[in-house]
Amino acid sequence: MTFTVDDVSLILKAFKYSSDKHQCQRRKGASAAPYINHPILVAEMLWRVGGVRDTSVIVAAILHDTVEDTDATPQEIERLFGREVRGLVAEVTDDTRLPKPERKRLQVEHAPHLSSGAKQIKLADKIANVSDVAFAPPPDWPHERRTEYLSWSDRVVAGLRGCSAELEAHYDAVIAKARASLDAENTGLANI
Repeated sequence: MTFTVDDVSLILKAFKYSSDKHQCQRRKGASAAPYINHPILVAEMLWRVGGVRDTSVIVAAILHDTVEDTDATPQEIERLFGREVRGLVAEVTDDTRLPKPERKRLQVEHAPHLSSGAKQIKLADKIANVSDVAFAPPPDWPHERRTEYLSWSDRVVAGLRGCSAELEAHYDAVIAKARASLDAENTGLANI
């Protein structure tokens, strides 16, 4: 697929919008990286690893946390980026009015019912988050919480399978490395 000038313009517009919305946010990891690094990583992973060339999916990946984590609204997303992008963003957005355990349960329950594009975004998001939790965790996350996150992530990803063999293989490799790292860390803690 060849991207048109309009496709590139929309992708760049999404980067600008997302960076503006996330400008004061930092990731929870010890390095407190600028939040915008995360949606950029998710979009880049879809492109490079997953071979995703659907403009709407790439744009929605860039915007995937804006409604959940900023003052962006679904209506604004639709006005600026179209109905299809709004729909994809809505599919991967948690209802923050619900308690966290309920949101996590619903992610597992809803995963098999997402559209293919939303599954790809969610899968790339999980890959990025698993890597962060294992290798650059929030300083206040104990080993047990990190291990539980990996197990929960596996339950979500089970419902996403079938959307991209490449992304699924990448997830499997990342989760294996993450588990090995946490196991080694746990062994080191047990020897202290």
